[in-house]
Amino acid sequence: MGACTSKPPNKPNPYSPKDSLEILPPPETPNPQKDNNEVKKSPFFPFYSPSPARYFLSKKSPARQSSGSKSGNSTPARLFKRPFPPPSPAKHIKALLLRRHGSVKPNAAAIPEGEETEGANLDKNFGFSKQFKNKYEVGDEVGRGHFGYTCSAIAKKGELKGQQVAVKVIPKAKMTTAISIEDVRREVKILRALTGHNNLIQFYDAFEDQDNVYVVMDGGKYSEEDAKAVMVQILNVVAFCHLQGVVHRDLKPENFLFSSKDESSQLKAIDFGLSDFVRPDEKLNDIVGSAYYVAPEVLHRSYGTEADVWSIGVIAYILLCGSRPFWARTESGIFRAVLKADPTYDEAPWPTLTSEAKDFVKRLLNKDPRKRMSAAQALCHPWMRNHSGAKLPLDVLIFRLMKAYMRSSSLRKAALRAMSKTLTADELFYLKEQFALLEPDKNGSIKLENIRSALMKYGTDAMKESRIPDFLASLNALQYRKMDFEEFCAAASSVHQLEALERWEQHARCAYEVFEKDGNRAIMIEELASELGLGPSVPVHAVLHDWIRHTDGKLSFLGFVKLLHGPSTRGLAKAQ
Repeated sequence: MGACTSKPPNKPNPYSPKDSLEILPPPETPNPQKDNNEVKKSPFFPFYSPSPARYFLSKKSPARQSSGSKSGNSTPARLFKRPFPPPSPAKHIKALLLRRHGSVKPNAAAIPEGEETEGANLDKNFGFSKQFKNKYEVGDEVGRGHFGYTCSAIAKKGELKGQQVAVKVIPKAKMTTAISIEDVRREVKILRALTGHNNLIQFYDAFEDQDNVYVVMDGGKYSEEDAKAVMVQILNVVAFCHLQGVVHRDLKPENFLFSSKDESSQLKAIDFGLSDFVRPDEKLNDIVGSAYYVAPEVLHRSYGTEADVWSIGVIAYILLCGSRPFWARTESGIFRAVLKADPTYDEAPWPTLTSEAKDFVKRLLNKDPRKRMSAAQALCHPWMRNHSGAKLPLDVLIFRLMKAYMRSSSLRKAALRAMSKTLTADELFYLKEQFALLEPDKNGSIKLENIRSALMKYGTDAMKESRIPDFLASLNALQYRKMDFEEFCAAASSVHQLEALERWEQHARCAYEVFEKDGNRAIMIEELASELGLGPSVPVHAVLHDWIRHTDGKLSFLGFVKLLHGPSTRGLAKAQ
């Protein structure tokens, strides 16, 4: 068996231009002056970052309407009068880019970099010094944005002689409107006025020539340790919210602010206007969030707390390399990139970053939410584990996994126990921490009462709204028996997350060898069908034929792997 490379089937693009939404109120008339005032620097990024889709959802949005009727598969307390295309999470982006770059039309395809046409009769002289190449020797590119790039450089003369600096290069060819020119002029003016603060990048000077504007700044980059300090604070608060059954749904840099101007100031999460309660076994369907940070499953209208983790992955990517992982110049292009494109990890500075940092971001930006780390798991990742600010909370994910385990057949439980015996030290670290938070008895076992006590200890009133305590009913079997750590590892391990690892095939093979020794036995197809709960309407011989080894009637490796995933009757019926 090779490593899993299969992809989910392509789905029709729900953001086709033919779609229309009559329920939404008409957009406001664009006001360039208003937009210019609202675009601000990110609260903790040392580079220009426009706020995408800050006010896209008004109180009149259908996502905010409520009713008395509820459906089991839809967002609670929401009523939609008829099926309609999902609302655009970032309608104002079109108007903003149209005014700034003069070449974006509504519903147009993404415009690749380098295809802008230079605006006629535009004055692109800023009055900056033209001595840049005489004063600085430019080195390698260290980061690329969507309207310029950053290089390292060494000062050849003056007070900074011999010192390494960072140079932001902004091509004049990309300045195709008067507003885009004013953006550059204002950015330099702001940097010059604010320079000297500990939490702001040090600005040295601005230069220009016929082709580019050069902004010379402090050469120190946002180190991995700096990124960790930010990420640990974000993950701590998000993991706490998820335990309470609250999903934020609009995580982005603009919604994290420093509490003071001190260099050691803590970040505070703000703006819970789009947040909602969600049960552990429930999915939301509102299209909310900011375009650059929205998760793929949100666009598919079926998501939970994992959508927040995706947004954190986007923030982590930006912190480490300075550019967004998904970009296009139209909202449809942004969504298409989120759904189908993969972030690049080949361009600078990724080759110079640690493998742990790269793996951390990749496991947050997995398009399959089942394979994505939870916020609590991210705090246990090797890249984050030893950071002093990491405080591991109880993870709501383990309750979902334990529920699935308790409802599994005896054969699947045996397969999961075999897999748990092959877990690595990194994977066991998270499970040991979670087990300890459940406060096992002196014999190292837990019962339902331990879980209930842990939830009361770490819970708030929000848990009642998200009905997490009610979720304990699915674990009612633990009221009459105990679960030791070995069984907990089998119950609380995610097969989908393990499948996302590069070593998955080796992992599965090792688990199968353990299963062969400890749990595999001759089994009839009819018995296997009974174990899986297949009804008489399912052609079990056609579906399960490859699951059983013909030589001795035991479960094959293919059958073992499928059994680990917990196949459903519906899924098996499609496998014919």
